[in-house]
Amino acid sequence: MAESRVPGLVEHLFRREAGKLLAGLGRRLGAAHLDLAEDAVQDAFVSALRQWPFAGVPANPAAWLTQTAHHRALDRLRRRAAFDRARHNLAGLVPHVFRGTEPDEQIDDQLAMMFACCDPALPQESRVALTLKVVCGFSTSEIARAFLAEEPTIAQRLVRAKRLLRETAASIAVPPPAEMPPRLDSVLQVVYLLFNESYSAHQGDDLVRFDLCDEALRLGFLLADWPATALPKSQALGALMCFQAPRLPARQGGAGELLRLADQDRSLWDRRFVFAGLRRLERAAAGDEMTAYHIEAGIAAIHAQAESDAATDWPRILNLYDRLMECASSPVVALNRAVAVARVHGPERGLAELAGLQSNLENYYLFHAVTADCHRMRDRLDAAAASYRMALACPCSAPERRFLLERLAECVVTP
Repeated sequence: MAESRVPGLVEHLFRREAGKLLAGLGRRLGAAHLDLAEDAVQDAFVSALRQWPFAGVPANPAAWLTQTAHHRALDRLRRRAAFDRARHNLAGLVPHVFRGTEPDEQIDDQLAMMFACCDPALPQESRVALTLKVVCGFSTSEIARAFLAEEPTIAQRLVRAKRLLRETAASIAVPPPAEMPPRLDSVLQVVYLLFNESYSAHQGDDLVRFDLCDEALRLGFLLADWPATALPKSQALGALMCFQAPRLPARQGGAGELLRLADQDRSLWDRRFVFAGLRRLERAAAGDEMTAYHIEAGIAAIHAQAESDAATDWPRILNLYDRLMECASSPVVALNRAVAVARVHGPERGLAELAGLQSNLENYYLFHAVTADCHRMRDRLDAAAASYRMALACPCSAPERRFLLERLAECVVTP
């Protein structure tokens, strides 16, 4: 492989393998050494960047990274004079290095780490942030965007969460059924946020991050199909992702440009996902619990089954958003509801809804983009242009920025 291609390969492997490596190593070292495991995994990827351009990419890159991370962990344990105490936890690891970790073992490791990070002793927001960091390989800045929070706030949250796990000597293991419910909600939220980031990356050159999408689907289906967690809400989240995932290839054009739902070629949607989503939604109907995942899956199902934007049942979508606001109110949900209000009752009503959201969403580009669209529906191009400029001042990905610039150009009439 050419030297110039190594950084791209390592970045790809980091996205796909870092969480698995950290889950496996962290489970063996224990919660007291979670920072050490994280450092060892990072060292392994740095070593790959340094060595592969000259020594060549190994035949099994994932196994090479696993071996290197384990060696780095052992070195760090020796320097901490803690090798004797951890020797038993690491026993038996070396024979598996060259053939890679077994798939079932990887699944157990990741499930165990996910539930450990969602320990009830941790505050809810810390559980989700820690799982995104440790299991899914999110950076601190990515977690901050997912929470619409400041990066230093998230960094401190992560530090406190790791310290609390060390102090409580939390066990990294899949909990027994009686201890499952308090943690499952946090685990599902992690998968939900992971999928959201993959569906619409908020930074960088890519609009869609298919690697994160694959990981979210894998973890979501694992939870929906694993007997201990195959509850209706797990099925509902699985259904939601099934309805959203087939739209990914149609979200961007040949040049990587963003395509709105109304402009997408629906023949590109993978109907197999839609059918799978309908089956999961049927399973989600069992029992009396109605979660936000159920309602969001219902909204996504309407979009997925509509033959065109014009044929979309917007009144039904608005009704579902009203119900969603009752059980899971948030500024972003309110923003999506405002879109439905504008489609059902007209742009004036939509703008009235948006006016009450500005203080919470001032730095969210989609708020200003939706406001601009409402102005365009009223043929107020000057107001629309002003809103697009405000959207461009907010953080967004490169494709989203190009889209906003194109929409702004359409509103600016040159004399």
